[in-house]
Amino acid sequence: MKEKVEATLNKIRPALQADGGDVELVEVDEANGIVKVRLTGACGGCPFATMTLKNGIEEALKQEVPEVKEVQQVF
Repeated sequence: MKEKVEATLNKIRPALQADGGDVELVEVDEANGIVKVRLTGACGGCPFATMTLKNGIEEALKQEVPEVKEVQQVF
């Protein structure tokens, strides 16, 4: 599952980098389907970070990796 999550994040990463940010995979809890990520660069302090996390990253991960139930941000 971790490899699938990383591959999906690599697809999302260019869009975040275009805005001066990035996403870092912190942990994959396969038992509960929870992925923990850290938004870095401009994304780390952006007021739209939660929207990016839930509407962008979480939705993409759920589509590509059905085992993912939730994405949480780690600071």
